[in-house]
Amino acid sequence: MINLLQQYLPNVFSLGWSGDAGWGTAIFQTLFMTFWSAIFGGFLGLIFGVILVLTEEGGILANKFWYNLADKIVSIFRAIPFVILLAFIAPVTQKIVGTQIGIKAALVPLTLGVFPFYARQVQVALKGIDPGKIEAALSLGATTKDIIFEIYLKEARSELIRVSTVTVISLIGLTAMAGAIGAGGLGNTAISYGYNRFNNDVTLVATILVIILIFITQVVGDLLANKFNHQVR
Repeated sequence: MINLLQQYLPNVFSLGWSGDAGWGTAIFQTLFMTFWSAIFGGFLGLIFGVILVLTEEGGILANKFWYNLADKIVSIFRAIPFVILLAFIAPVTQKIVGTQIGIKAALVPLTLGVFPFYARQVQVALKGIDPGKIEAALSLGATTKDIIFEIYLKEARSELIRVSTVTVISLIGLTAMAGAIGAGGLGNTAISYGYNRFNNDVTLVATILVIILIFITQVVGDLLANKFNHQVR
C-alpha cells in the first residue's frame, strides 16, 4: 500500500500524516474550525432567528424596532463576502483571541460569516409552524418561554436539523478560505501544497477528503432529521 502511494501519489505521500503540513493535521484543523464555528455561529443564528420570528409583524412579541435591528444586522453580515470579512474584522479578532492569524483566529470570522445564513434558515423553519398551534398554546396561558421551547423549537426540530446540515456543509466550504489567515485545513492544503506547487495529486486527495466530510455530514443530518420527523408525527 505504501509503495503504491509513493508510486502514484508521491506528493501526497511526502506530506505525511503529522507535522504542520500533514494530512492528519489538515483534517483536524478543518474539523476544529467547522465544529466550533458551528457551535458559536449556530447559537448566534438561533437567537437571531427566534428574535426575527417573535418580533415580526403578527409575532407574539411584535416589535418593529427590534425586528428591524435584528433584520439589518443579519442582512449586513450576510452581504459581506467572507474574504472581505476576514480583513474587515481583523482588529476585532485581535481583541478577542489575541492574534489575527491561526486556527483560533479563524473562528471569529467563520462564526460571523455563518450566523446570518443560519439565522435566515432558522427564521424560515420556524415560520413553517402552524399558527393555530401557537394560538392554542396562548389561549391556554402558555408563556413566551413555553412558545419558544415547546412549540417553535420542538415542532420545528426536524426542519432545524435539515437547515443545520446545510449550514455545516456551507461552513466546511468557508474553512477552505480561512487558510488566507494561516488557519490551515484541507482547503489550505489543496491550494498551498497542491495548486500553487502544481501537485495535482495533493489537490485531488484534499478535494476528495472534503467531499467525504460533506457526504458524512449530509447522511448524518438526513438520518437525524428523519428520526425526529417521525417522532413529531
